[in-house]
Amino acid sequence: MARIYARRRGKAGSKRPPASTAPEWVDMSAEEVEKKVIELYNRGLSTSEIGIVLRDGYGVPRVPQVVGKKITEILRERNLAPAIPEDLQNLMRRALRIRKHLEMNKKDVHNKRALQLTESKIRRLVKYYIRERVLPGDWKYEPESAEFVLRR
Repeated sequence: MARIYARRRGKAGSKRPPASTAPEWVDMSAEEVEKKVIELYNRGLSTSEIGIVLRDGYGVPRVPQVVGKKITEILRERNLAPAIPEDLQNLMRRALRIRKHLEMNKKDVHNKRALQLTESKIRRLVKYYIRERVLPGDWKYEPESAEFVLRR
């Protein structure tokens, strides 16, 4: 399938095997994995970074296979989950970086277009998260206040 804005095709990739249980070679129990998730989040890592650390450092291939819940669900149960989902935060950070770049380089038309595309992705994602009740119904992306929202 082609990309949404670029006129290129995507990269083919392999699919994960449809296993719902943890492999027998995983050493950590579900409780240990949950404790480690909480510890890593308190150290300041995002949910994707936690998954990478658990995979590479502790031999946990996928947290949902071991625990039965996603990392965000584990954090949400303990009221630690961030108010704004991680993918939306990353897009907002990207838009903020592009805006700062455009302040210095006003004639950079390619990055003006990149900013338009990024903010359009943000608006689509916000619409989805409001519909799924992850964000409150009156939540709105405002580029001027995005810098203050992204600080933890």
